[in-house]
Amino acid sequence: MQKKRLYYAGLVMVSAIWGLNFGFSRLAMDVFDPVLLAFLRFSLAVPFFFILLKWKEKSVGLPLGVLIKLMGIGLIGITLLEIMVLYSIQYTTLANASLLNVAPWPIFAALFAPFITKEKVTARLLIGGAIAMVGVYFIISGGAGFEWSSTHMVGNLMALGVSLIGALFNLVCMPLMRTYSALRISTWYIFFGTLFLFPLTLSSWGKVAWANLGATEYLVVGYNVIFCTVIAFVVWNACMYQVGTARSNFFRYIVSAVAVLMGYMFFKENVDMWQIVGAVFMVGGLIWITFERTPNAVQL
Repeated sequence: MQKKRLYYAGLVMVSAIWGLNFGFSRLAMDVFDPVLLAFLRFSLAVPFFFILLKWKEKSVGLPLGVLIKLMGIGLIGITLLEIMVLYSIQYTTLANASLLNVAPWPIFAALFAPFITKEKVTARLLIGGAIAMVGVYFIISGGAGFEWSSTHMVGNLMALGVSLIGALFNLVCMPLMRTYSALRISTWYIFFGTLFLFPLTLSSWGKVAWANLGATEYLVVGYNVIFCTVIAFVVWNACMYQVGTARSNFFRYIVSAVAVLMGYMFFKENVDMWQIVGAVFMVGGLIWITFERTPNAVQL
């Protein structure tokens, strides 16, 4: 149990890293188009992944059949998801996009996990996840409610699609991690996802005044590459393999809470009582999940 708590700590750390990046990346959005920033994040990280893989495992290769699978996983889990996240933000409210991009993801993972990875979904997991999801709703919406307007429906559906596809993306990686390391799998699907992302950046390079970039932009890109991608993907996938996809993905709710905190600290965005209540619900739900002594005791 003590070792499992260490994996939970890794999931919390990575979620916090991703949440902090909402604030840091906003600082660079006046300089870089979102797609270009995403491409820089992944493309600059790829050499680090291959160097780390070669150093740690003495080889980098995979069978052709596995590479073809990872090509599809990279196209869906990196390229397609990045595009859908960007357009969901454009075609619906930020609150709607944030909620639908994050909250249903663990629910979909829990629903499909028994069929893809044979994980057992317990009563404690579902209760804790439901409590945490209520908390995330309050954190993101601040009690303002959800916009059901038809003008936002395309964006809403796209954001919901992010959660569905993202959950399936996590789940299909799990069987491969039974044979190959999380580092090897991450390295190759990020490599392929980056290749597919490149053509979408062609119109963005000329918009950047590269000679005028300052320390802030370099630090943001560096944080995206080292912390948000190299460290985060390896640690998340390794911990997810040990804890299980369904249980791990509920820790994504921490991303939203940290992003809201960043908005308050650095961009003077208000934090109201609903968001504080939401944080209490979210933390309570996640603690309830992590203290399950026999995670497979009750199968639903």
